[in-house]
Amino acid sequence: MRFFAGIALALAPFWVQALEVGERLAPWTLLDQHDQACSLSEETRILLVARSMDGARLVESALKTRPQGYLEARRAVFVADISRMPSLIARLFAVPAMRDYPYRVLLDRDARVASRYPGDPAKVLWLDLEQGQLRARREFGDAGALAAALEQVTP
Repeated sequence: MRFFAGIALALAPFWVQALEVGERLAPWTLLDQHDQACSLSEETRILLVARSMDGARLVESALKTRPQGYLEARRAVFVADISRMPSLIARLFAVPAMRDYPYRVLLDRDARVASRYPGDPAKVLWLDLEQGQLRARREFGDAGALAAALEQVTP
């Protein structure tokens, strides 16, 4: 029995379905760094997903000089997967530091949202959405390129 369980766990990553263009994203709700709930909505045009500290730092670098409300004006939402971060570190240091950011960070504490969107953990996943459906996907490994792409989005 353990043998079959081991095989099932080993093959689990291959069962994850890649999100295809034209598919509707399943709804979800997460809390941000201020413990305010935010849901994926039909109005969301861009979903940015960071599955690691490296990805989150890319977003931070791309947005550090942007004004408050910059992402919201572009109808963009940023999700950071912090599930691998020890909860004590997150609660005492990381999340309080995020409260000073001029943008909203939706915290995926259990990897239940970010895991839906596979990609390179060291990069930021950009999903272009239209009324909840995926129109295109890109990945950014450079903060300058991410900032330039966000500038191209009309508020």
